[in-house]
Amino acid sequence: QVQLVESGGGLVQPGGSLRLSCAASGSIFSINVMGWYRQAPGKQRELVARIISGGSTNYADSVKGRFTVSRDNAKNTVYLQMNSLKPEDTAVYYCNSIIDGRLWWGQGTQVTVSS
Repeated sequence: QVQLVESGGGLVQPGGSLRLSCAASGSIFSINVMGWYRQAPGKQRELVARIISGGSTNYADSVKGRFTVSRDNAKNTVYLQMNSLKPEDTAVYYCNSIIDGRLWWGQGTQVTVSS
């Protein structure tokens, strides 16, 4: 069994920064993709950023230049550095990962951007 545990969410003012972390644990042979999705109230879950095992990254247009996804392979951990946060970034952020050919999700962490 695999677990993805997120941390780092919270309340931040517009223009502020937060760093999310997601650690994968359990029976793991290989991790192909690690990434972040988010879901705002009344909206569909959407891709925020992801990083492939070779190091290539993808970002949603809405976060390009503000968010950075990175990965520590030794710790099976993915990070999301979020800068210049806007109220429209408010959502539950979910970590996901393709591990040994199977898709796993974290439980989600709330990010609220408000003054």
